[in-house]
Amino acid sequence: MSTIHFIGGEKGGVGKSVMSRALSQYMLDQNLLYAGFDADQSHNTLARFYPQFTQAINIDDYEGADQIVEKAVTADINLVVDLPAQSERFLNKWMDDNDVASLCEDMNVNCVYWYVVDDGVDSAGLAAGFLGRFAGKMPTVLVKNLGRGDDFAALDKALAEKGVSANYRLELPALHAATMRHIDSLNLSFWGAGHISEGDEHLTLMERQRSRVWLNKVYAQIRTVVGF
Repeated sequence: MSTIHFIGGEKGGVGKSVMSRALSQYMLDQNLLYAGFDADQSHNTLARFYPQFTQAINIDDYEGADQIVEKAVTADINLVVDLPAQSERFLNKWMDDNDVASLCEDMNVNCVYWYVVDDGVDSAGLAAGFLGRFAGKMPTVLVKNLGRGDDFAALDKALAEKGVSANYRLELPALHAATMRHIDSLNLSFWGAGHISEGDEHLTLMERQRSRVWLNKVYAQIRTVVGF
């Protein structure tokens, strides 16, 4: 059975691409058939770090979005779709106009939406609105990115006021900021960050250790959702 993992969040800069990269690395480390779609044309982060597995698509174009489902029905595969900010409206229209939910059910394809937030008030309001609108359309995972704040009281308040919740919640641990910047500057996958120790482009011993410890913590959170 294939699964499409949409990684989104209406606010920019909350860490959607970090979540996409971590989930992609998880699938690869589990030796699962995996492919990525990078729909964030502002920086194409997923395609940059996992180029051999990822193709860029234009999510504002039906033909671009169609490729996601077309790929999902070719084999039992895990697809990670890195969405840009403010993509909900088009994604919703594409799903409604094509009745994607029914099609995926008929084709034995699961869909999951991972909604990433920081601890800001604006992010909280957008998340509450999204969960209210997407209730029943597909399972949702609310991802609190601890690398973008650690006080999510505003989020909890917004969800309580609207009476909405996600099917799953997880906390994306924060990685030491300088280590993350070093990983990004060297264009390393998260596997490469923790294991490459030779050549000109690698992390220091302690940076590699931090990266491995962090990724194991992320994997523990992911397992609470995917179950494997």
